Amino acid sequence: MKLKDTVLTSFLFFLVLSSWYVLRAVRNEMAVENYSQDFLLVLLAVTAITMLVINPIYAWIASRSNLKKIIIYCYSFLILNLFAFLSYSKSLSENNITEAIWLGRIFYVWCNIYSFFVVSIFWVLVINIFRDTKSRKLYGFIMAGGSLGAIFGSEISVRLSESFTNSGLEFFVLSASILLFCAMIVAIYIANSNKTSNLSEKIGGKWSDAINNIINTNEIRTIATYSWLFTLLMTIQWISAIPIIESYSDLSPQRIELFARIEQLVSPLTLLTQLFLTYIVIAAFGIKLILIVYGILFVIVFLLYGLVPSVGVVVFAQALLRVFEYGFNKPSREIIYSELGKKDRYKSSVFIDTFVTRFGDLTGSLLMAIGKLSSIALSVMPLLAIPLAALLSITGLKISKNSSNKVKGP
Repeated sequence: MKLKDTVLTSFLFFLVLSSWYVLRAVRNEMAVENYSQDFLLVLLAVTAITMLVINPIYAWIASRSNLKKIIIYCYSFLILNLFAFLSYSKSLSENNITEAIWLGRIFYVWCNIYSFFVVSIFWVLVINIFRDTKSRKLYGFIMAGGSLGAIFGSEISVRLSESFTNSGLEFFVLSASILLFCAMIVAIYIANSNKTSNLSEKIGGKWSDAINNIINTNEIRTIATYSWLFTLLMTIQWISAIPIIESYSDLSPQRIELFARIEQLVSPLTLLTQLFLTYIVIAAFGIKLILIVYGILFVIVFLLYGLVPSVGVVVFAQALLRVFEYGFNKPSREIIYSELGKKDRYKSSVFIDTFVTRFGDLTGSLLMAIGKLSSIALSVMPLLAIPLAALLSITGLKISKNSSNKVKGP
């Protein structure tokens, strides 16, 4: 694999995540703040249902297109959506509070769709180009570009924050759109310059391929189960952290500062891991150990939450799980995707990374809500989730046994 392809792909991920992180803070401001957990469940349910509806449409388009067209169609559609939100928000009067609230709710759902699809389409490109054993170990370096993009996009959002009061979405939409448009151009260039990957051929198949394969193909079903489990566990971990953070301070500025401090710790650690450790760890230990260890890490975190809950534990948990996820586990899962057949690389991977993961978030929230209704102490819920963490490791073992470390088909 040429150095040029690796650098360009890393830069592409920089642009993709920059675009998303420009919008991320606005999404939180418009939709999450002041919402009760019960309404958050509604939003998560709507997001999951929307993902379920959109995926067959994507698969239908993908079946009749090649990779370059998929990139153009998906990214252009999302850019147009951004300007539609901007146009509608500008048409609202200052006294129309109800419509503004609903716009925020819709924007929250749409932003979740945006974040998962822009990233999923990016990884479709990567796993169809970086497919041999040597090049797949470069996924960590490629992801480092995304980490830099997240930092850059967040900084843009901070710089634009004061404009939100007077200009609303305007500068955020313009910035995110420009970045995503640049990402589309770079992605098309990479696809055009990589003539050995058969990226110009139509994908073929049917709109229902992804859903059918999860139901009928054991290999795809196991990968989907793993993704569902780890997002479920991550949601339980985060909801368990909320009361600890609330007890830390009654003042919003202090809690916001705590979140910022966590990001300042996690982002550089993740970047350093991706640059210097991902390749070495995957090459030395393989994906089997990485997939299994994830469940063990959740067991450690849940024991700490249940037995010695504190702000220090929250900071430790966020750093440990997120660095491991983006430094080792995510690259390992993409290696698994790269081994799949052509239709599954284009369809099943996107379906798992969008609907299945959103369904995992929803399931985790539902389990925590059931615990609350059952009067189970919130500190006890992580301990009850430990068997699910063990199941994650078992599922990771099954995936690694199915993995041949050989690519399948063109």
